Amino acid sequence: MGCGEKGFRYFTEFSNHINLKLATQPKKQKHLKYYLLRNAQGLLVKGPLICWKGIDGRVRPTGPSGGEEHLSGPPPTEMRAAPGHTALSTANGPDPVAPLHVPENPHILTNGSHCPPAQQPLQQPGVAPHGRPSVIGTITNAGPPKKRHKGWSPESSSTADATAKAISTAANGTRSDNGAPVSLSQGSSPPLPPGESVTVPDCLVQTCKFQPVIFRGHGNLPVLCGNTAEVLVSPLLQACYRNSQALPRVYEQYGATPIQPLSNEMQILLTVYYLVQLGPDQMPLIEDLEQIFIRSWRESHLTEVRQYQQTHPQVPVPLPGGLAQPLTPSQLPWLAKLAASSCGDGVLVLDSASSLAEGLEDTFQRLVDGKLAQTNYVVIICTGQSQDIESCVVVTGKHQTRALAESMLSPGDSLKEISYEVYSGMTTDLKACFNSLGPDGDMESLLEKTSVESCSRDSVGDSPKPTCTEYHVEWHEIRAVQLAVARKLLSQVCAIADSSTQNLDLGSFDKVEFLICIPPSEVTFQQIILHLWSSGVLHELGLDHDCLSLKQAEQYVVKLDQEAVGKIDSLIQKSKMNPYTLYILVHDHAHWDLSSSHHSGGGSREGLVDSLLNCRQIRDAPNILTLHVTSFPFALQTQYTRISPYNEVHWPSTVNNDMDLYNEKTKYFGISELLESTHTGAGLPLLRFDSSFENMASAVEERFPKLHSTVIRTHILIQHYSVALMVAAGQSHLQKHTSVETLEIVQCLLSSTQRCPSNHGHMVMLRVPSQALALVTQQRLAHVRDKLGLQNQFDVILGSPSAALSLGKHFLEQLKVWMKIQDPDWTPRTYLELEALPCILILTGMDPLGESLPRSLKYCDLRVVSSAYLQRTPLEQELGLAAYLVKVGARDPRDPRDPRDPRDPRAPTTGSDLSESDAEKLSSTDNEEEEVVVDVKSDLPGLDPSAPATSQQSQSEASARDPDKPQTHPPPQPVPDPRDPSRAAHPSAGGDPAGTAPRRPKSKSTSSGSSSTTRATSAPRQRCSWARNLKRPPVVLLPRAAYEVLTALDSSGLPKSTSLLPHLSVEWASCFRPLLSKIMTCTEQSLYYRQWTVPKPSHMDSSNRAEGRAEGRAEGRSDNFHPRRLLLSGPPQVGKTGAYLQFLGILSRMLIRLMEVDIYDEEDINCSEKLPLVQYHQAGVPWPSTDILRGMTFDYTIHEPKYEGISPIYSPDFTPSEEGNPRRQEDVYLRRRTSRIKLSKYAAYNTYHHCEQCHQYMGFNPRYQLYESTLHTFTFSHLLLGEEIQLYFIIPKSKEHHFAFSQPGGQLESLRLPLASDWNPDCIKSPIFTPTTGRHEHGLFNLYHAMDGASHLHILVIKEYEMAVYKKYWPNHIMLVLPTTFNGAGIGAAHFLIKELSYHNMELERSRRVEHGSRPPDVWPFVILADDSCVMWNALDVDPKSGSMGTERNVSLKQVLQHMESSADITQYGLCGLRKWSSRHGNQTGRHREPFSRGHLHDFLLLNVDLTQDVQYNQNRFTCDDVDFNLRAHSAGLLVCRFNNFSVMKKLITIGGYRTFIVKTKMTDVPTTVQPSQYICAPDSKHTFLSTPAQLLLEKYLQHTSHKLFPLSARSYSHPVLSVDCYLNLGPEVTVCFVSSRPHSMNLSTAGLLFGGLLLYFCDSFVTPGFLKKFHFLKGATLCVICPNRSSLRQTVVRLELEDEWRFRLSDEFQTANAKEDQPLFFLTGKHI
Repeated sequence: MGCGEKGFRYFTEFSNHINLKLATQPKKQKHLKYYLLRNAQGLLVKGPLICWKGIDGRVRPTGPSGGEEHLSGPPPTEMRAAPGHTALSTANGPDPVAPLHVPENPHILTNGSHCPPAQQPLQQPGVAPHGRPSVIGTITNAGPPKKRHKGWSPESSSTADATAKAISTAANGTRSDNGAPVSLSQGSSPPLPPGESVTVPDCLVQTCKFQPVIFRGHGNLPVLCGNTAEVLVSPLLQACYRNSQALPRVYEQYGATPIQPLSNEMQILLTVYYLVQLGPDQMPLIEDLEQIFIRSWRESHLTEVRQYQQTHPQVPVPLPGGLAQPLTPSQLPWLAKLAASSCGDGVLVLDSASSLAEGLEDTFQRLVDGKLAQTNYVVIICTGQSQDIESCVVVTGKHQTRALAESMLSPGDSLKEISYEVYSGMTTDLKACFNSLGPDGDMESLLEKTSVESCSRDSVGDSPKPTCTEYHVEWHEIRAVQLAVARKLLSQVCAIADSSTQNLDLGSFDKVEFLICIPPSEVTFQQIILHLWSSGVLHELGLDHDCLSLKQAEQYVVKLDQEAVGKIDSLIQKSKMNPYTLYILVHDHAHWDLSSSHHSGGGSREGLVDSLLNCRQIRDAPNILTLHVTSFPFALQTQYTRISPYNEVHWPSTVNNDMDLYNEKTKYFGISELLESTHTGAGLPLLRFDSSFENMASAVEERFPKLHSTVIRTHILIQHYSVALMVAAGQSHLQKHTSVETLEIVQCLLSSTQRCPSNHGHMVMLRVPSQALALVTQQRLAHVRDKLGLQNQFDVILGSPSAALSLGKHFLEQLKVWMKIQDPDWTPRTYLELEALPCILILTGMDPLGESLPRSLKYCDLRVVSSAYLQRTPLEQELGLAAYLVKVGARDPRDPRDPRDPRDPRAPTTGSDLSESDAEKLSSTDNEEEEVVVDVKSDLPGLDPSAPATSQQSQSEASARDPDKPQTHPPPQPVPDPRDPSRAAHPSAGGDPAGTAPRRPKSKSTSSGSSSTTRATSAPRQRCSWARNLKRPPVVLLPRAAYEVLTALDSSGLPKSTSLLPHLSVEWASCFRPLLSKIMTCTEQSLYYRQWTVPKPSHMDSSNRAEGRAEGRAEGRSDNFHPRRLLLSGPPQVGKTGAYLQFLGILSRMLIRLMEVDIYDEEDINCSEKLPLVQYHQAGVPWPSTDILRGMTFDYTIHEPKYEGISPIYSPDFTPSEEGNPRRQEDVYLRRRTSRIKLSKYAAYNTYHHCEQCHQYMGFNPRYQLYESTLHTFTFSHLLLGEEIQLYFIIPKSKEHHFAFSQPGGQLESLRLPLASDWNPDCIKSPIFTPTTGRHEHGLFNLYHAMDGASHLHILVIKEYEMAVYKKYWPNHIMLVLPTTFNGAGIGAAHFLIKELSYHNMELERSRRVEHGSRPPDVWPFVILADDSCVMWNALDVDPKSGSMGTERNVSLKQVLQHMESSADITQYGLCGLRKWSSRHGNQTGRHREPFSRGHLHDFLLLNVDLTQDVQYNQNRFTCDDVDFNLRAHSAGLLVCRFNNFSVMKKLITIGGYRTFIVKTKMTDVPTTVQPSQYICAPDSKHTFLSTPAQLLLEKYLQHTSHKLFPLSARSYSHPVLSVDCYLNLGPEVTVCFVSSRPHSMNLSTAGLLFGGLLLYFCDSFVTPGFLKKFHFLKGATLCVICPNRSSLRQTVVRLELEDEWRFRLSDEFQTANAKEDQPLFFLTGKHI
C-alpha cells in the first residue's frame, strides 16, 4: 500500500492488488468509498468520500492532459510514487504540504478493465480501426447503476447523451454542460445579458479600510456601476490563465490534435491551492502561479510521452490528450472548499451563486457587514448548467489590496500620486499622528526642551584638532580586471572588423572621438567627467589640447535630456564630415528609459533615448560604433534586440577556486554576496529588514487607507530617525518610539566622528524615490538636528538627480581641509567627494541613475523603497547602491587581528567578530553595530550625563575595574524567526524595543562617569572609525516584502528575484519557459532572455522586429542585429566606467598601430665619411643627364643594410673598416632596426585593408563579384632553358583590356604596351611585376592609394601551388603563374622569367604595332620589378638655389614613377632605382648630396628589357641575385642610375618571402638541424641526402665555410677572390673581385693585384685560358670550379688548362648533398702552384 498505483474503481480490484484474500465473493461489484492518503507523519489514513457522480467520470476523454486530473494534494513522499502529481509551492511561502490533503481522482477507465495504460492499444483520436468515428476509451456501465450505487447522478441517463458529451470533450479539450465546444484561447463564456450589472456599495473604503481588487478569471466580469472608484479590476489572472493554455507549437508534432492544456476547472483549483499557501501578509505573484500551472501540466505530459516512447519507440502516432480522468465542474466546488478549509477564513470559496454578478454582490455585502475581516481572498466559482464555468478572485486582505492597487500604477504615476498627496495637504493628519508620542508628549515640545538645554554648550569641532593620518582617497586607480575588460571590448571590435560583413573598416580610421551619454543626473554627469579627466584618455586620444579644464571636458559627456538633441546631431554631422574618424557613442546606464519614441506622447521625455540613439543616421553611419553599458542588461536581451549575442562582453569573475585571477587583492561585495550573508550565520547579515518598522507601517496603513504606502513609510522613517536623534541627545525614554536598527544607525553616525581627530565619519544613505517626500525628509531631519545642537556633527544632504549638491558651510570647509583644496569656490559635485564626511544622504529619484557612493557608506536604508514593482531590474538596481569593492590588502600592523581569520573583513567575510579580547581598543567587529551602541552622552552637545545607563552598567563597571581582563560575550540566542534577521542579535526585540539596545554586547566601557576619561587617555591608540570600516561593506535595510522575495530560493536554487519578470517594459514570450539555472554563465543567461522575453509595444526594441518574425516567438526568429553595436554588462559599482574609458584609450592606440607599420630604418653600410670632391649634378636638377652619368664612376661597394653579412666587393676606392667579426646574414635579418611610421594616404596595403574607396579595385564590389577570372597560357622559347616555357596568366574580366587576344575570348597574344611618346597624367606606362610567395595575406599588393587612383597594370608573379590561395585573397589582380618546375626555385627564377617574358612580349608588341603603322623602337621598353614589402615612397625637397636638402615627405608612387618615366633620354638607361629610406638620411637637413648616382639597386627597379637583352638574371639563384645582376649589367656598359631624391620604405613582414627556405633531410619532412659542413659530400659517398635545392645548398655552404675554403683571402681585403662573370656570397670575411669575361666589358683595373683565390661558376665559352692568365694569384691560392655535373667539371678543367697552374687531388672533388634525381652540383678545389 502506498506504491502509487492509480485507477482503482471496485473493491475487488483493490483487494487483488494488495493481495487481500476475500472469504466470499460479492454478487455485485462494490465501488470504493474513500480515498487513501498519507498524513503529515507519512502514515496511510482514510481520506474523504469518493463522489461517483456524472457520466464524465466513466469516460476517458482525449482533451485535457494528465495534469488536469492529478491534483497536488499528497505530500512529497507520495508524489515520488505518482509521477503525475505536481508539487505546488512558492519560494516565499510556508511549506504547502500541510493544508493540501486533497483527494485526487484515482482511477483510469480503459475499455472497462483494469490494466496499465501502456498496455492499451493507442489509436488516433476520433478514428476507429474500421474507419468509424469513436472515442478513445469506450463508455462502460452506460446505464444507471443499481440502487446501492448511491453516487450516481440522475442528471445523465442515456448512452447517446454520454457519447455526445464525450465526443465534444474529445474534440475541444474542455466542455460546457450543454455540450457546446469552448475556445481555449478565449477562456471565457458568451457575453453577459445586457442588463446584468453589479452595484458597488457607497463608502466601501471607509467601511472596510481598504480598496478591494477583483481579478478577472474565466468568463466575462459583469459591469460595475455605482461607487466604482473604490474597486479596482486587474486582468493579470485572466492573462495568466490564457498564457498557460497557449501551448507552444513544438507539441503539435504529435499529430493533428495537439496535446491539450489545463482545463479551466484545474486552473481554478490550482489557484485556490496557491492562495491557501500564501502567508497572511504575502502578496500573490503571477509568476508563481504561472509556474505552478506549467509544472502541473508538464509533469503529467512528460509522463505520457515517456510511456508512449517506451511502448512505441518507432511509430510516430499521436498521443492521446489525456490518460486519466478529468476534473469535472461538479467536483470543482467541493474540492476547492476542501482545500480552502485548511487555512481557516483566509480563503473563502463562493459557489452558490448562479452568476458572477450574484457572487460579487454577495461579496460586497459581506464586506460591508464586516464578515470578511479575516479573509484575504474570495474565490467566486459559477458552474451553472446553462453556461461555461466562470470565476473571479476578489482580494480582500488589507495588505494585499494596498500592494496590488499600488502595483497597478506605473512608477511615474505613483510618484505623481505621492506628490499630489504631499502638496494637497492629505498628509496633515498623518503628520499630527506622528507628532504625538502619546504619554511622552509631542515631538516639537520635546525638541524645544532639548534645544534649550544644548544652546549654551560649545559645539564639538570648533576647537583645533590633530590631523588624521589614515585619510587617503583612491578614486581613479586602474585595476587589472578593468584592463582585461577593455581588451575584451577591443577584441570584439576587431572581430566585427575582421568579419566578412565589412561593417567596420578599422584600417581606414586614423582617430577616435567619443561621446558618453548618461541619464539626466547632475551627480552622474559630474562623476563621469571626473573619471574622464583623471583617466588620461583625453591625452591619449589627442583631445587634451582642446580640453584644458574640467569644464571643457563636459563637451564629451551629455545628459539624455532635450539638450542632448543638439549634441547628437553635431556628432552625426561630424561623422559625415570626418569619414576617417571613428566615433564611439557610449550609452552608460543603458537600461534607463527603454521607451519607444513612437509609443510615447509628444510632450513626454520618454522615448528620447530611442529617438536619439536608434535613429537612422546613427544606424547607417559606417564610422559610429555604439557601446551600451549597464549592470542590468536583461531588458536589452529580448527576441527583438538590436545587439548580437556575439557582441556582448560580460564582466569576468576575478576569483576562481579562491584564486585571485588578476592579483588585485580585492573582493567584490554585490547582490549575491549580500544574499549570501543572510545564509552564512557567521554573524549579523548585511541584508536585513526591520520588523518594528514593518509592524508600525502595517498599523498606520490600516489607519490611513487612502494614503500611498510610500508616504506613510517615509513619515515613519522620519519619526524613527528623529526619535533616535533625540534618544542620542539624552531622551532615552523615547527608545520605544523608534526601532533598534534606526537607533543603531544614528548612534553609529554620531559616535564615528569622535574616534577620529579630523572628525571623519560614515555616510548613511536614505533612499526616498519621491522628490517631494525627500525634500520633506531633508527639511525635517535637518530641523531636528539643528534643534538638538548637532549641526556640526553630521550633514543632511538632499541628493536629487536634477540639482547639484549643497553642503553646509562647516562641512564644506572640512572637506577642503581634508582634500587640501585651496580654491575658495570649490564645492563637491559628486558623492565620491563626500568621502569620510559624516552625513545622511537622502537619495531621491524614480531610479538610481548610476551615481557612485563613497567608501564611507555605512548604512544603506531602503525601507521606503516600494515593493509593489517586483521585477528583477528595479530590485537589483536598488541593491546595487550598496555594492562595494573591498580591499584585501596587507595586514595593518596596528590591527592585531589575523588576516587569515575568516571573521576578519580582510579575509573578507560579512560576519561579526564577537570575541574581541582587547579591552583598551574600541570594538573591531566586522559590523560596527556592537561598537556604535556606546553611551555617547558625554561627547555630544545636549546630552544628559546623568541619564541612566540601564542594564549595561554592570558589564561596563566590570570592564572598567579590570581593563586587561578579556571580555566574554554570551553566544547569540536562537533565531525565533528565520525571516527576521534583526531578532538574531536582539532576542527581545519583539517584546520591549526600549530594553534591547542596552543588552547588546559591548567591547568598550560605556559608563557615564569614566567614558570621557577613557577616550582622552586612549586617543593616541584609537584608529579612525572611517579608516577601519573601509574594508567592510555597508549594511542594507529592506522592506519585508522585498527581503522575502530576495532571500527566498526558487526550485533551481537561485534567488527568487531571478525568476521575476526582468523589466516592466518586457513580457515573457511563453509561460512554458524553464527557470534560470544556477550554473548558467552570463552568456547563457543572455541567451535565455533572448529566447523567452519579448518587448512590449512601449519598448524601443519592439520596432526592431524583422520580417518573418511574426510567427513562433520562442521557437524561432530571424535576426535583425545592428552590426556596430556592443553591450558591456557587469555588476554595479565594479568599475565599468574605468573599463570603457581604458577601452577608448587602447582602441585609439590600436588604430594608431594599424596606421603605423614597422619600417626598416637602417643607415647605409660601408659608407665613407669623406664628402665627394666633385659635385656632378647641379643642386635641384630634377632629372639625370646621361652624359654626366657616364662620367661618374660606378660604386661597386654594397650599401644596402640587409646585405651587411655578405662578401664585400673589391673596389680600389674603398677601404674597409677594421671592425672584426661582422654579423652573419641570419643575425642581420633577425635584428635589423625598424621604426614605427604612420601610414600616409599614399601607402600600399595588404588584404586586411578594405576601405570603401578601394572595394572596386580589390574586387569586393558586388557588381564585380559576378566577373570571374580566366586562365590563359603564354608560351615562348629560350635558349638557356633549351625548351619552350609555358606560363599561365590569370586575368580578371575587369583587366582584360590590358591584353591583346586573337579574338574576344580567344588565344592570348600579348600584353599591351604603350608607346614611348605616349603621355597620360592619370596613367603609369610601365607594367609592375611583383614576385611573391607565402604572403597572400600580408603582401602589399593593394596599390590603389599608392597610385593615387592612376591607371596602372600590376601583375603578381606566383608559384603554381599557391595559385588558388592568391586568387582567393586578390580576386581582381592579374597573376602570372610560374611553371611547375619552378615551385622550389628562388627569387632568381622569378626575375629571370619576368625579364624574359617582358622582352618576348615587347617583341610581340613591336610586331603588332608595325601592323598598325608605328616604328618598332617606339614601344615602351620598361617594366618595374617591385618587392612585395614596399609600403611608401618619399621625395626629398632640395633647395634649388643653395642645393641644401630640405624635408622628406610622403608622395604617391604615381608621382615617383611619372617623374622617372618622364626623364630625358630615359630609354638610354638600362636600370633605374630608388634610395632605401633611412630616418638619419632625412634628418641631415642642409647637407649637399648627389641627386643621382651609379651603384647597386635593390627592391624597386625600373628595368629596360630592351637594353638588358643580353644580361640575364640567373634563374638558379636564391640569394644576392640583384647584386649579381647589377654587376653584370654595369660591366655590359649599361647605365645604372639611382634617384637619390626619392626613397622607398620597406615594411617588416615576418611571414613568407623568398628568404624562408628550410634545410631538411630526404628521409623525413621534419626540419632538422643540419650543419653547413653537411651541405656537401664526396661524390658516390653514403651521405644523408637533403631535399633542399642544390643551388641553395651550394650558396649556403659557400656563405658559411668560404673563410676555410679560401684561407688566403679571409680578412684580407687586398687579396680578394677573383670571381668570373658571377657574384656569389662567400661570407663577410672574404672579399670578392668581380670581372666579366665578355669582350668590351667594363672591368676594374687589377694590375698589381694578387688574388687569394679563383671562383669559376658555370663558365661559358667567353672564359678562356688566355683570359685567366691576365690575373695573378698568391702561392697556395684556392681554386673552386663549379659545374652542373661531373663531366662538365672535367671538361672545364681541360678546356681552361687549369692543371698547368693548379694542383688537384682526387679528394678535392665534392657535390651538394642531393640525390642523383635531384641533380646535385659538383665542384672541384685546387691549390695554386
